[in-house]
Amino acid sequence: MSQQQMEFSSRRASWETMGEAEATARVSELVVLLNRHNHLYHVLDSPEIEDREYDLLFAELSGLEGRFPDLQQDDSPTQRVGGAPIDGLTPFAHSVPMLSLANAFDPQDVRDFEARWDKRDASRMSGGLRYFLRDSGLQIPETIDYVVEPKLDGLAMELVYEDGILVGAGTRGDGQVGEDVTHNMRTVATVPLRLHPPYPARLSVRGEVLYSLAGFAAMNAAREAAGDAPFKNPRNAAAGTVRQLDPTVAAQRPLMFLAHSAGEGFSPEETRNHSAIIARLQGMGFKVARDIQRCVGIEAVIEAIAHIGQVRDGLPYEIDGAVVKVDDLQLQEALGFVTRSPRWAVAYKYPAAVKRTRLNAIEFSVGRTGVVTPVAVMAPVNVGGVTVTHATLHNEHQMLRKPEYLGGLRVGDLIEVKRAGDVIPRVEAVIDEDGRSERPVGAYPSACPDCQSALVREENPDEPEKVIIRCPNALACRAQLQAGLKHFASRLAMDVEGLGEKLIAQLVAEGMVGRFSDLYLLEAGALSGLDRMAKKSADNLVSALETSKSRPLSCAVYALGIRHVGEATARDLVAHFRTIDALMVASPADLSAVNGVGPEVARSVHAFFESEAAQREVARMQEAGVQFPAEPEAVASEGAALDFTFVLTGTLPTMSRDEAKRKIQAAGGKVTGSVSSKTDYLVAGEAAGSKLDKATRLGVSVIDEAALLAMLGEV
Repeated sequence: MSQQQMEFSSRRASWETMGEAEATARVSELVVLLNRHNHLYHVLDSPEIEDREYDLLFAELSGLEGRFPDLQQDDSPTQRVGGAPIDGLTPFAHSVPMLSLANAFDPQDVRDFEARWDKRDASRMSGGLRYFLRDSGLQIPETIDYVVEPKLDGLAMELVYEDGILVGAGTRGDGQVGEDVTHNMRTVATVPLRLHPPYPARLSVRGEVLYSLAGFAAMNAAREAAGDAPFKNPRNAAAGTVRQLDPTVAAQRPLMFLAHSAGEGFSPEETRNHSAIIARLQGMGFKVARDIQRCVGIEAVIEAIAHIGQVRDGLPYEIDGAVVKVDDLQLQEALGFVTRSPRWAVAYKYPAAVKRTRLNAIEFSVGRTGVVTPVAVMAPVNVGGVTVTHATLHNEHQMLRKPEYLGGLRVGDLIEVKRAGDVIPRVEAVIDEDGRSERPVGAYPSACPDCQSALVREENPDEPEKVIIRCPNALACRAQLQAGLKHFASRLAMDVEGLGEKLIAQLVAEGMVGRFSDLYLLEAGALSGLDRMAKKSADNLVSALETSKSRPLSCAVYALGIRHVGEATARDLVAHFRTIDALMVASPADLSAVNGVGPEVARSVHAFFESEAAQREVARMQEAGVQFPAEPEAVASEGAALDFTFVLTGTLPTMSRDEAKRKIQAAGGKVTGSVSSKTDYLVAGEAAGSKLDKATRLGVSVIDEAALLAMLGEV
């Protein structure tokens, strides 16, 4: 028996014989002690005891709470391990709205931010603000004090405390109402379950939930080792984790919460400035961002923004800018708000981080429709917290003629890489260096990299930059089959849980699947013989395939992978023809009569169903039990008839975008993927992004989820 096991056995013997009175005192002592050590370790990065000693104390507390459940306290650190899953997320109302910030992109934007309300430039003030400030009796100094802090790239969150105890946690949502995620936020180590005094009777603390870059990398490494797909980026992974219904998921992931402000609890009379609030939040036990600076005057603000930009790559978490706030809370209150943003704060957005690395190779991937796409293979480089090794080059024209690529990419080039939108890796430019001209320019292969069929070119004289190079061997190209199966099993198609990319590759390589219909002939016994495929996993996959047989007809049509037929077009086709048989015999003219279906799409759908291969495949799927259920006649929701075009963006407070889309379509509305002058309404949730900016420029009406539900007659 190890020394630690002996210590554990000794302590367990002690707590197992402890009386209730003694246990009551010991539980209170352990809660205070363990919370203190949690704070030292996770917030202050200065642990005083070894992990072994902490584990023994934690085990003792867990043991005592197990013997005496009534002694468990709300702020017990055992509450961080996660309880039972909840049924669903419920709305979380913000007592004080969580507003978004206006953006600045260069130093002049920051100067203009001050000039819009600064008393020294009254001519540029709007709405009589100067007189409002004058009548408030507030003395504005000649030089304004500001606070500049890193703009954390996470999920906005509000924590609510009553008498120092955490009682609620909610996402930002639309600023008025978010989602209640208290069950998950209790598991985050940097969220105090009990505040250090002094504290207000009721306090709401705003901040961001995010992953440290080291924690994110370690989590992804563990996922890959277990055969799971790595998360794409820290922010989206944090948002997904926080919205899990099972708190044990969040408890197992290295989330952190960094506080940056308060919604309620501090009055301007009691606490005069924002920097004092930051100090008080730290004193209560919250972790805050590094490099927060108090600045005197707008030029000092610009210097502070530049400094944060310089140290950005060395921070332990992702940021995408800097936030500038007027420090004086009374001045903040007097300045107030305009539309959806405070006048007293602005977000400075840094350009996406650009890193240099070497182009090691150009590979060519074959998609489900046979399109051959060049892919840059790079020496691994960390870009915004994610190790990047591959980036699509899109097509031949970009690979060879993009001006930033200096006459075409060459293996060995020194390249600049960034993540477009901080998500998708992209080769931005090539660095001209000695010896580069001696290397050959990359070239497309003449044959398919998978099946060796001769590739064909599809050119458009009017748009030469959109040339497509395709493998025509749709029936025997393994790469097209694997990509098609991945699409077939995807969530919006047949939604076959457990049928991932690696398993698909195995099934194809073993000759077990050569077409979609073969999936429905798979048996658990044969599946369990594959790598990393235990009996339970095999049974689950067979069950998921069985469930998929009754998927809606629009999903099944989308799953077939017809060229130019996306999810929305599949739904329009099915709404018009209602049965698979009617769709399969429709003429190009019949198809063109469907709203939203143009001549090219009509030709593609007709050609697909006219082919003997497609007809045989649909018949095989029907023989295997796929139902292709007829679409019921559309009936608009009572009291709702939305003859409008909507675009959905951002994260909605109480429902997914797919659910919102279904509600709109059921009420007669149309949902498109991009904002244009034909868009009637943009439904904007949290992190709305560029679509919101475009809607604003075009004068498109912007509404939130609550307004949408009102239009649908659901509130």
